[in-house]
Formats: sequence, C-alpha cells, structure tokens
Amino acid sequence: MLECASLRLIVNGLSPMSLVVSVVVAVNNEEGAAVQVAREIDTVFAGTYGSDQYEIIFVDDKSRDATLERLQAVRAELPRLRIIRHQSNTGKSGGVRTGVLNARGDIIAMLDGDGQNPAADVLKVTTVLEASAPEVGMVAGERRNRQDNQSKRLASRWANNIRKSMLNDGSNDTGCGIKAIRRHVFLRLPYFDNMHRYMPALVTREGFLTLFQPVEDRLRTTGQSKYTNIGRLLEALTDLPGVMWLNRRYRNPGSTTEV
Repeated sequence: MLECASLRLIVNGLSPMSLVVSVVVAVNNEEGAAVQVAREIDTVFAGTYGSDQYEIIFVDDKSRDATLERLQAVRAELPRLRIIRHQSNTGKSGGVRTGVLNARGDIIAMLDGDGQNPAADVLKVTTVLEASAPEVGMVAGERRNRQDNQSKRLASRWANNIRKSMLNDGSNDTGCGIKAIRRHVFLRLPYFDNMHRYMPALVTREGFLTLFQPVEDRLRTTGQSKYTNIGRLLEALTDLPGVMWLNRRYRNPGSTTEV
C-alpha cells in the first residue's frame, strides 16, 4: 500500500518531495512567443537544477489565438512543462495565482510570456532567494535598459514614483514580471485583480523582506501589450488606495510559538 501511495504522488515524472522550483508563466494571446519562452526556461533551469527539481507551468488565460495549441504541441519535447487552461479570462494576477495554487515547488519563479524577460535573469532571482535567509520572502527584478517606448517608460516611472512614496515598499519597478517568491509567502497575500503590481508592499505587510536585483529587458517581437498607458495609470490609481487600506488594517502578530 505504501508503494502504491508513493507512486500516486508522482505526476509527469516529478515527485513533489524533490521539487525545488515551479516556474509560473501566465499567457494570453502569445502564440508567437510562448513556445520559445518555454524552451528558454527549460534550457536555463536545466543547467542549474536536476530534471526532478523544477517544473514549468504555463497558465493559458483563455487565449483566443493558437497559444494553447502551440504549447500542447511542444509538450513532448519539454517533459517538465505543465499547461493549465482557464475557462474564463482573469488577467495576469489570476493566471499567476492559478499557477501558484497548482505548483509543487517551494519557490515560485515568475516571468511574463511575451519574451521580454530573459530566463537567465529569472534563474538569477531564484537562486538568490534560495540562498537567502527565511525572512526574505521574495526577490524581485528591476529592469535596466528598458526597451519600451518613451511614453510607456514615462508613464511607468510616474506610477512607480507615486506608489513608492505612498506605500514605502522600496521598489522602483513593480511592473517587472521577473520575481521569485516562496510559495507559502504568496499564499498568505490577499488576492485581488492586479495584485501582482503590489507584491513588494504585500510581502512587507506579511512581515517578510523583499530583495531587488537588476535584470535586463528585451524588445517585444510578437503580439502586443495588454495595457495602454492610460489604462495602466487608471489601474494604478484605482488599486493604490485599496492597498493602503489593507496595510492600515493589518495587525502583524510577529513570530508565533505553539505552547
């Protein structure tokens, strides 16, 4: 009976007991980039972790193009790849949350599925977190040499400056998709649409530290951004008061001891 039980724990050749990292990528209409992103992740992580120590989870947020079919077609080539399909579109935060809920690794590594985030930088923040003390809950990337147009960079800088001054979260670039977070820390964060933009503040709220690492940014060569500059600013202005309220209403008990 024990042997049968242990066999049932193995999914896609991976034992949950041996997994270290789950790389989570939420995608929507990224048929031109998703497969290359998956291949790059697998190549980079295979150079550091054993084949039973990492998994790659793509969450298809109800794409209307061939994203899902192209990922399914490459699954035989990438045995670490898992694909989860949303019945309804939920946005990036919803896709990331689905990936984390289904992940089996202790560390969640995140990146965008548009090809702009180098997998080598995702590995970098992951290994920094793995080597850090338990009180470090997340390592987040901050983009250098951003490849966006000037209007997008200015809008992002404006929103980041306002958020940073109001939340004092220490982050210069919460829009960067490259992050590594301990799974148990993520599961403590309050979930809401677009919460991915406020993760440093939410991690701090739970009593953990966030470290920041410089990462690179690449030109988007396929697909298109899901946000306009105005839309991005409106989202920031709408969510910021709510996050400030969440921070005010939280009472951290500090360390806890069973007695």
